[in-house]
Amino acid sequence: MKRTLAFGGLVATAGLLAAGLAAPAQATPQDVASDALANNGIAAWSTAAYWFNNAYANLVNATPYTVETKVVAKHISKGGPSADSKPGVVPAIGDEKKTAAKSKNVNLPKTTGKVFFNGSDGRPHWCTATSVQSAYHNMVATAGHCVYDTESNAATLNNWVFVPGYYQGKTPWGIYVGKTAYTHYDYDVYEDGDRDYAFVTVYNGLKMPHDGVIAPFGPANPGAWKEVSKETFNKFPAWYRTSGFCHQNNGHYYVWAFVDAGRLGDNVGGQGLAYNQKIGQPVFVFGYPSGKHPDGNQAFTGKTLKWTYGKTFAAQAPAIKAEELQAVKSSFTGEGALGSSWLLKYNNGRRLGYLNGVTIGVSDTDGNDRYDTSISPYFDGETYGVYSAAKNNWSGSIAVPFENPLNH
Repeated sequence: MKRTLAFGGLVATAGLLAAGLAAPAQATPQDVASDALANNGIAAWSTAAYWFNNAYANLVNATPYTVETKVVAKHISKGGPSADSKPGVVPAIGDEKKTAAKSKNVNLPKTTGKVFFNGSDGRPHWCTATSVQSAYHNMVATAGHCVYDTESNAATLNNWVFVPGYYQGKTPWGIYVGKTAYTHYDYDVYEDGDRDYAFVTVYNGLKMPHDGVIAPFGPANPGAWKEVSKETFNKFPAWYRTSGFCHQNNGHYYVWAFVDAGRLGDNVGGQGLAYNQKIGQPVFVFGYPSGKHPDGNQAFTGKTLKWTYGKTFAAQAPAIKAEELQAVKSSFTGEGALGSSWLLKYNNGRRLGYLNGVTIGVSDTDGNDRYDTSISPYFDGETYGVYSAAKNNWSGSIAVPFENPLNH
């Protein structure tokens, strides 16, 4: 998807308003849209197999989601976004009883990774995303257009998974299949750029047993295959039934048994959430930038996690119906960096902070053919309302998703 962005910014004063858990004005249930990504075990199992298949070929061959656009910025004379209620924070996983401290060095967070999906072209693509705090340690935050297919106007992108710490086919903490995506109604329906964020619940992670290869079918590999009924077998997609993950033998039907990797937040942690914060504070931005600058310079490969740091300032993008954005000076290119986490009060020792934005676009503001600015929606009480609608939803394990599995 290609979009033209036009925005400008004004630097605001620094400082953090008193953070607390006061109930803010927030999105009502009518303002929150939710859509199923993989709403049952068989669908989730098949999604995981799509990415595990052929030695992770779809992961390895995925390309960054291309939505970056060069624009000429214009400055605005008014101040930044106004908070719709008191500022607040949700503490990170493991940080519930601790206070944030300033970081002096940069240790990269384990919470960040890539989300993979099939675009409207049917090909595998990826964005950046991060694990965030939730009741069941099972939630991911990213840009809304890294979940919703605004190009084809389909509800959601297909085969959606999160892979924390992904690197060249390696999935150190497993693959986490998306269950349900939550966004603001105004983005889901009107593609309002001010609401271009999404919170996604994910199932427990899956790993490949037997050192990442499919073990040969037979008695020498007990537990690697599970027998299911013919009826259950036939509910899997046709491509799955003919792949190496399924086997038929003398009227018996078997499917490959993945290993449950556990809950996302238990494995990599989860960032906190900050909303209604004052513009002008420093943030770290973590992501996987890829692609070229407009002048052709290939500054990033997208293979490794990168960071940038700066103070936020107010921005606008009328072309995407965005009047209240925040921006930060950054050399990140848009491809791959979309969905990057903006972390406020990032603590170097715990590698945790407060998610206060996600990258939705980049800009060349001085016209030198180099991207120099990243933009994000301003996280306010409406954002907290969408988060609240998602944070208490259980997903669970899909290690044995079959209906009426047979013991054999």
